[in-house]
Amino acid sequence: MDCADEVAAIERVLKPLAGVREVRANLMGGTVTVAHEASVSEGQLIEAIARAGLKASGIASGGSSRPADAQRSRLIAVGLSGAFTGLGLVLQWSRLGPPALPLGAFGIAIIAGGWFIFPKAVAAARRFSPDMNLLMTVAVVGAVAIGEWSEGAAVTFLFAVAEVLEAFSVARARRAIQSLMQLSPETAWLKQGDSFKEVPVGEVKVGDLVAVKSGSRVPLDGEVIAGASAINQAPITGESMPVEKKVGDTVFAGTINGEGSLEVRVTKLSTDTTLAKIIHLVEEAQSQKAPSQRFVDVFARYYTPAVMLLALLVLLVPPLLFGGTWAVWTYRALVLLVIACPCALVIATPVAIVSGLTALARRGVLIKGGALLEAIGKLRALAVDKTGTITEGRPRVTKVSPMNGRPEAELVRIAAAIDIHSTHPLAQAVVDYARQKGIEAPRGENYQGKTGRGAEAELEGHHYFVGNHRFTHELAVCSEAVEQKLAEIEADAQSVVVVGHKPHADCPGEVLGILAVGDTIRPNAASAIQALHAAGVQKVVMLSGDNQRTVDAIARQAGIDEAHGDLLPDQKISRVQVLLAQHRYVGMIGDGVNDAPAMAAASVGIAMGAAGTDTAIETADMALMQDDLSQVAEAIRLGRRTVRVIQANIGFALGVKAIFLVLALTGHTSLWLAILADTGATLVVIANALRLLRANSGPANVSGEDPHL
Repeated sequence: MDCADEVAAIERVLKPLAGVREVRANLMGGTVTVAHEASVSEGQLIEAIARAGLKASGIASGGSSRPADAQRSRLIAVGLSGAFTGLGLVLQWSRLGPPALPLGAFGIAIIAGGWFIFPKAVAAARRFSPDMNLLMTVAVVGAVAIGEWSEGAAVTFLFAVAEVLEAFSVARARRAIQSLMQLSPETAWLKQGDSFKEVPVGEVKVGDLVAVKSGSRVPLDGEVIAGASAINQAPITGESMPVEKKVGDTVFAGTINGEGSLEVRVTKLSTDTTLAKIIHLVEEAQSQKAPSQRFVDVFARYYTPAVMLLALLVLLVPPLLFGGTWAVWTYRALVLLVIACPCALVIATPVAIVSGLTALARRGVLIKGGALLEAIGKLRALAVDKTGTITEGRPRVTKVSPMNGRPEAELVRIAAAIDIHSTHPLAQAVVDYARQKGIEAPRGENYQGKTGRGAEAELEGHHYFVGNHRFTHELAVCSEAVEQKLAEIEADAQSVVVVGHKPHADCPGEVLGILAVGDTIRPNAASAIQALHAAGVQKVVMLSGDNQRTVDAIARQAGIDEAHGDLLPDQKISRVQVLLAQHRYVGMIGDGVNDAPAMAAASVGIAMGAAGTDTAIETADMALMQDDLSQVAEAIRLGRRTVRVIQANIGFALGVKAIFLVLALTGHTSLWLAILADTGATLVVIANALRLLRANSGPANVSGEDPHL
């Protein structure tokens, strides 16, 4: 497939087949995916596609077509068409030989250039679905019918050249996608006993041990069990500097090992690696049409028949009603048919979208579809979570403040006994602190998590709780002394974990002590926020479940416009909805799990640090493969640039059409000039779209890949 008309033709012939449930034709991938009943065979599908004037082969069966040979044959045919068109013009101008000689040359040129166009035109006529192949064929036949053989040959040759150049341009965009697929090696050195054997990656199972030699690519996702080395993770995360890996660290398929040698325990099959998920998402993203592409598709659907009707009126009305010359108005009608070809209009948007998606994927930013790429380019406000987004997300206990005479060890023991049930960063910080201090904590019984507040459990027959400031008020155990201590901790931009005895039966309950937990701000947080403002984001708002004083302090350090603390998940959604009402296009950055409701409410949900995190990759609209907030600004800039390129392409294509429609009606253009203009417009918009592949080529270049692919 080389153009959108062919995609539409495939869908028209496959969807009516009995037993076919869904058809997805991927122009940039050059594939068609069909969901069908077991009664439908692969042969039936291939035969149906042939009725659309195209050839197909099954991927599962290994494929039988040879695209390189087909392209070579097409080039030879176009070359012959050009040669015989030139020969015919020379014979016609020089008047050498009989009059039939130049006509014969033009006839050969038409046949050579049209052998891969005319079958598609016949198929379109049978379907009563006019496309550009049918328009060109009618124009050529009409030119021959009125004796304009040279014009017919020129139109055929120039249109064939346009088709070949368009195919090359689409192939370039395809190669950019395929370059992602080539990152993962096909074999791995599998440990068998005391030796290693090179086997296909598909034969390696989860739990197997593989060796990664220095300078080679990691074959599969896994955990380092022996050795240490610096790994270039640019193909996955876009990081510009290699990352040191040691025993216990995670490595990703497709990344490049440095000088060291590693032994890795495989954690994912070749079909489930992070790289495989990235490739799948990029391929799937292309099938999700952007709003501008949907507009163009609808426009082209009505535009082509409308211009054909106009051409028919131009052919009939002047001669029948105003005594015009049939030959003159027939020629002008044929020029209109050539101008009606919407190729430049329909090809520019998908090429721009896939170029933008691929450029970002090569830099560790995954976006799930052209519609989202356009939405990212339109973002005017951004809501950000605090922990793990603005801060490092690795909090640690910095101070323990017992109250009412409780020993510090007992306070930490109670807190850890409850928090050992939770995966929340603050809870994990408490458990880690207990381990560091050598304090053994049993698992609390009857544990209950309180979303946005804390948790509670029973320990040795007593009811205890851990939680935030809000929770102490809800339990009615807060006092002036507690308020004063909380204010001191929160003023230092630290989070609080209040540990207490929960009120129950005749027991009034009490606060036993407070743990101060600190989380350092990311070094590049302030510069990332500045970059977001520079990229056109008008407002950045922090939404956090942490206390307001801490949130305010972090926001001041990072340069964030607004900060809202003490928020429950549903309150975060409300804040996002307020931003949507004010700015229309709003992004929400979180971890892809805890902030999923707010991310879903936003125009674009963005997950930080998604490398190796399946849930984050699957739930977010946009996934940052590394913990780098500055990637959001880069994505917004490229999204805006993509939107501008699409708008420029559509405007240019429509402008060229409008100019030549007027010229055709007034008789100031010719068939060959019209097709030359259409060809030129197509090549201009494709070249403009492919420029997006060169965008921000810094980080990805360290992988040794050509950033301009």
